[in-house]
Amino acid sequence: MIVFRDPSEVPADYGRTAVAIGKFDGVHAGHRAVIRRLRERATDSGAKAVAVTFDRNPLAVLRPDRCPENVVTVERKLELLGELELDATLLLTFDERLAALSAEDFVTEILVGALHVSTVLVGDDFRFGHGGAGTPDLLRRLGPAHGFTVDVVDDVYLPGSTRRVSSTWIRELLIDGDVVTAARALGRHVDVRGEVVHGLKRGRELGFPTANLSASIDSFVPADGVYAGWLVDHDTGLRHRAAISVGTNPTFDDVLVRQVEAHVIGETGLELYGHDVTVEFVARLRGMVAFEGIDTLKLQMAQDVDDAVRVLSAQA
Repeated sequence: MIVFRDPSEVPADYGRTAVAIGKFDGVHAGHRAVIRRLRERATDSGAKAVAVTFDRNPLAVLRPDRCPENVVTVERKLELLGELELDATLLLTFDERLAALSAEDFVTEILVGALHVSTVLVGDDFRFGHGGAGTPDLLRRLGPAHGFTVDVVDDVYLPGSTRRVSSTWIRELLIDGDVVTAARALGRHVDVRGEVVHGLKRGRELGFPTANLSASIDSFVPADGVYAGWLVDHDTGLRHRAAISVGTNPTFDDVLVRQVEAHVIGETGLELYGHDVTVEFVARLRGMVAFEGIDTLKLQMAQDVDDAVRVLSAQA
């Protein structure tokens, strides 16, 4: 997938495109439905399939006091979009200039002028242009004059749920530690990726060594607690069963920043420092609590490992 970071980077002879526009934060099941429809429309018309998205949540510029934390970083978003067989993504810098661009100019300058669009796909609640004046209805009105059609994609609902899949809902699920429902809404495991760094080595002293992820990770971290999951080592290509801890280690009360650490189950002698890893969360086992004494903590950690094995074995 080609990534254009400015409309001027799109070659003049790039050809006709089918375009889906959105924030695509998390690239969740609703976004994936839009992209599937996009690929179908592109194939039918012989156009290239292109996603148009933004380098930040527009609220970061328009209403920073109301801007939520992203589900994934921009680079992770591009990586996830790249897995969906798109021809290209146009990543627009959402700054004051773009915020001031009228909806009509957004269409003529970006969709028509740069992308030569033949089909535009959006969700029913999509808004664009200065003041959010751009709507699917406005796109439909402008389409005939500029030679494009508009396809509004319906919301996606999980079976048995009356709430549409959205980045807002996924954040709420992660805040509650419900990584099972969040995974269904995302269409993939909840995960975070980062570098393994040195920690206090307390897990090693207790008999349960952990791989500690750096503070610089690429996704929204779920609620404090202990989880069953996987550690994927991108340096070796190996995938390990893991019991995962998220939090500040309240038993010792000496960790000031929330951290993600994973104990690889059933393997010893692994050297993971400096490795690029992804930690995948499969199920939450318990919340994070302070224990009275080291022995009680060690017994619970052993139980956590047994519980993680049970959960992961049931998923196999």
